[in-house]
Amino acid sequence: MLCIGALPFLSYAYAGEKKSHADEFTYSAEAKVQAAYLWRGLYCGGPNIQLDANVGFYGVYFDMWWNLGATDIYFTEFLPEVDFSLGFQRWGLNIYALYIHNFNTGFFDFGNYPDKGNRLELNAKYTISEKIPLTFSWGTRIAASDCYLNADGDTVRAYSSYAEISYKQALGSGFSIFGAIGVTPWRGCYNARGAALQNIELRLRKDWTVAKHMGLMLQGQVAVCPMAPKSVINLNATFGIYFTK
Repeated sequence: MLCIGALPFLSYAYAGEKKSHADEFTYSAEAKVQAAYLWRGLYCGGPNIQLDANVGFYGVYFDMWWNLGATDIYFTEFLPEVDFSLGFQRWGLNIYALYIHNFNTGFFDFGNYPDKGNRLELNAKYTISEKIPLTFSWGTRIAASDCYLNADGDTVRAYSSYAEISYKQALGSGFSIFGAIGVTPWRGCYNARGAALQNIELRLRKDWTVAKHMGLMLQGQVAVCPMAPKSVINLNATFGIYFTK
């Protein structure tokens, strides 16, 4: 795992952190309706409903995320997905394991299939601070389905990896903007030919506070994938409701 520039900033963040009783237990939940399912710039499906629930205690957290939607805009097939994350988040650093379950495979099936199956990732993120919301992230698939066939027809584990630099800025009046640049360092699920600029992404979001721990959001998103064989430009619109502590 690689987290660029983490060590010097981590020591600074730890020295300035103020502990509070409110940080002991956290929770959040969100429901969204989307025109498309985009992930790391890739088009992964058509119209969908996505649900997310997260609980945390002293920085250790568990997250469950659902995608319920069509595989394309023509509703030719439905393929639900559920993801589980277990991680630790503190001082701007977030380290977590991510298990991705697709329902075309058994839940405990860790077979390395080239075109279907479950996936297991290790991920790390580091955000400098609230005043400088620049985030560096890295994720690598370590088990289950993540392979390609070599010239001899043998299955080779790809260890597909994705690195990203992103920045989120509040604009006032509930508006915020998010920008990201992502790359893949070698051949894998993101690009079959090798290292590539994976995506350039921009999101514009508007939030409305409904109650103390409840809000609404509306977001527009564009992702450009220069090396993708299909869907070089992907667009999305999202409306959601969320609850936080």
